Amino acid sequence: MATANEIGKQNLTVRLDRQTIHKARIVAARRSTSISGLLARQIEILVGEEEAYERAERQALSLLDLGFHLGGTMKTRRDELHDR
Repeated sequence: MATANEIGKQNLTVRLDRQTIHKARIVAARRSTSISGLLARQIEILVGEEEAYERAERQALSLLDLGFHLGGTMKTRRDELHDR
């Protein structure tokens, strides 16, 4: 029977060379997890960072569209500045 943690999850196959798998086992053991758990966590972090970046980018572009008031005032009209 599936646990609440497994609902909505799907398996994924990844092919790695033996040396990388060996090193990944060591890293996973040091972190008290499996290679699968290690990969899942890293992918979740990567996706979260990507989503945060995209959210920040949208917010920055929205602020640029609004513009910024820098406190100055124009005492001369633009066409007067560019008279030739």
